[in-house]
Amino acid sequence: MTPADLPPARHFVDGEFVDGEFVDGEFVDAAAERVIDVIDPSTENVIARIPAGTAGDVDRAVAAAVAAKGAWGRLVPKARSEVLHAIADRVAEHAEPLARLESANTGKPLAVSRDDVGMTVDTFRFMAGAGRATTSMAAGDYAEDHLSVILREPLGVIGVVTPWNYPLLMAAWKIAPILAAGNTLVLKPSEQTPLTTLKFAELVADLLPPGVLNVVNGYGAVAGARLAEHPDVNMIALTGSVTSGRAVARAAAESLKRVHLELGGKAPVVIFPDADLAAAASSLRVASFWNSGQECGAACRVLVHESVAERFVEQLVGEVEALVVGEPTSGDDVEVGPMVSKAHFDRVTGYLERAGKEGVRVATGGGALGGPGYFVAPTVLVDVPEGAEVAREEIFGPVVTVETFTDEEEAVRRANDVPLGLSASVWTENARRSHDIAGRLDFGTVWVNSHLVLAGEVPWGGFKGSGYGRDLSVYALDDYSRTKHVMHNHGR
Repeated sequence: MTPADLPPARHFVDGEFVDGEFVDGEFVDAAAERVIDVIDPSTENVIARIPAGTAGDVDRAVAAAVAAKGAWGRLVPKARSEVLHAIADRVAEHAEPLARLESANTGKPLAVSRDDVGMTVDTFRFMAGAGRATTSMAAGDYAEDHLSVILREPLGVIGVVTPWNYPLLMAAWKIAPILAAGNTLVLKPSEQTPLTTLKFAELVADLLPPGVLNVVNGYGAVAGARLAEHPDVNMIALTGSVTSGRAVARAAAESLKRVHLELGGKAPVVIFPDADLAAAASSLRVASFWNSGQECGAACRVLVHESVAERFVEQLVGEVEALVVGEPTSGDDVEVGPMVSKAHFDRVTGYLERAGKEGVRVATGGGALGGPGYFVAPTVLVDVPEGAEVAREEIFGPVVTVETFTDEEEAVRRANDVPLGLSASVWTENARRSHDIAGRLDFGTVWVNSHLVLAGEVPWGGFKGSGYGRDLSVYALDDYSRTKHVMHNHGR
């Protein structure tokens, strides 16, 4: 990463780069005097500083979005589509610097960051087309002598809060459908990983009218809370933790604004005796440890039939022990990087320490790796009893737990017996079983004989504690628009 990769500096404090907010089409100084260190988790070095945005900073950004919403919302779909295609082109032109900036800020392997940038481009391209092809019920006379017409309208101003694990991609998953549907927005990135979002704003500043996209830095308890409660924000959309989701929903309730939540996951991987065990183990090498396990859809909880458990664990351990761990610049073969922060590193290792005290056995890994950097060894935990903390709570690190079951009923019951319902997978060669079990699992996405495969055309979102609303696909456009019925009396 070079200084040119960073967003434009507003000023410097003690020799460190400091950036402001992106409001009304340009970078401006924040009102906040307090700054937040941005850490490279591979080296533990400060690589940038950002302002801790205030409620006043949010208010200024919302005012810009309100001023811009009328003109942007009145554009015909073709005009907005052309802007989204131009954004996709601009991101593609700067793909490698964006990927390297993402890796420097998050510690994720370059293969993951490059994939993030690629899907960012694809998300804008898909929404550019989908926004021109929305459908609704046909106009017609549903009451005698009265013509009904169904309109799809923008909501107005959308507040967005994005997480630290996929800062650029999760921003794209929100920004693209929000703009395609004709809304304006104010986005608060995670204070830990804001750099690619700010860089994105810099790159597309000349493509969007001022005020359509605004970015305010800061902590969730201040900037995020103000977005959620702001009376001029028509909807709040968050990807983040269950705790953050609850806080946003409570704040939004006062103004009765819409809420879109994509929260945590605890994805079960149900492996039946007839499954291709080698294929399952090979798939989990990626699906469990992609982005170092800091992935809400990660294949983190294996439920394997007792008759094949020993063989499967042996194959899974072999795959996991072959993973290449390192910091992003050490080579393109790196598959697992550090945890994003010291606080998260402590959280993950705390789960491992408590699991050991509860009698859970470590098949491989099981603890921290030597520094610098917040590295945790890729881990497989076995002999995990039903209801164990590590089997129920989202660890969000490079950790897979393995439990066994005896029959289908037990497998389904235990797979569903978690408070989160984002994703799951079923592994079997029996087609009837795969359809039946997938239908009985209480998760928003269920894969059969694969895991963590995504596409822009299909929806992503969960049930239960994983929230509500859908990212990707035309369902996201529905979330960010409203339906109006206009009825004309044409009787003569």
